[in-house]
Amino acid sequence: DGYLWPRLTPHLCSCSPPPAAVPPALGMEVMAPATINALNGTSVKLSCTFNSCYKVENKQFSLNWTYQECKNCSEELFLQFRTKIMNKQLDRFGNRVEFTGNPTKYDVSFTLNNVQLEDEGTYNCYVLNPPDRQRGHASISLKVLTKEPPKRDSTVAVIVGASVGGFLAVVILVLMVVKCVRRKKQQRLNTDDQKTEEEGKTDGEGNPDEGTK
Repeated sequence: DGYLWPRLTPHLCSCSPPPAAVPPALGMEVMAPATINALNGTSVKLSCTFNSCYKVENKQFSLNWTYQECKNCSEELFLQFRTKIMNKQLDRFGNRVEFTGNPTKYDVSFTLNNVQLEDEGTYNCYVLNPPDRQRGHASISLKVLTKEPPKRDSTVAVIVGASVGGFLAVVILVLMVVKCVRRKKQQRLNTDDQKTEEEGKTDGEGNPDEGTK
């Protein structure tokens, strides 16, 4: 296709084929969590890493971090790597953006300090590492919380456990009551039968005496 590779020694991995071009399916992959929750006023790391079959060369490697306030809003560039890190000081972030990744280790994460409610939105991570011809992309949805969420194992689990335990206790109690009622009823029937039997015997013993008289 006329594409000429730069003269460099690629860091080949198992996914790298010998032909001159790398098919898109075998190109670079960028990975980031879909959603990150951050507490208002704290610092949060927006993690973004990538896989590449080639060693990172600063002169050719490029990185862009952009911010979107809403789904259909335009993207705002606030952090860029071109041979070195360059922060685009947007008014919304000021100097709160700190690059905490290491491209040579396939990590392009950054930390957002003193998180504000207005920082909610989508953060896009774009990575290009030639000779990979495909630019990788991942998105993170940042949610800013005003208070810490409740622990998973506390209230709900206790309520559910208590409800289930209480229900089972009621069921067991009802079964015991029913069983006791049936047992008492059976005992009464047995007692009545026994009395009837005894009365029958008494009557049977009295008849001969009366006949003798």
